[in-house]
Amino acid sequence: MTYQRAVLAFAGMMVLLSLALTHFFSPLFMWFSVFIGLNLVQYSITGFCPAAWFFKKIGLKSECNK
Repeated sequence: MTYQRAVLAFAGMMVLLSLALTHFFSPLFMWFSVFIGLNLVQYSITGFCPAAWFFKKIGLKSECNK
């Protein structure tokens, strides 16, 4: 698995978690989904994402290095 795919999988899991928390506990957890969406937009513009940095640090390669 590449770190790019890991970031997408992680973001997807966090959105699903946020929706479950919103449904079962509090509507305020919707802000967690907003944060995730904004982070993805920021990653697409700047290329910086803390999750991508972490996945690179644990040894996942880039799609360019396949």
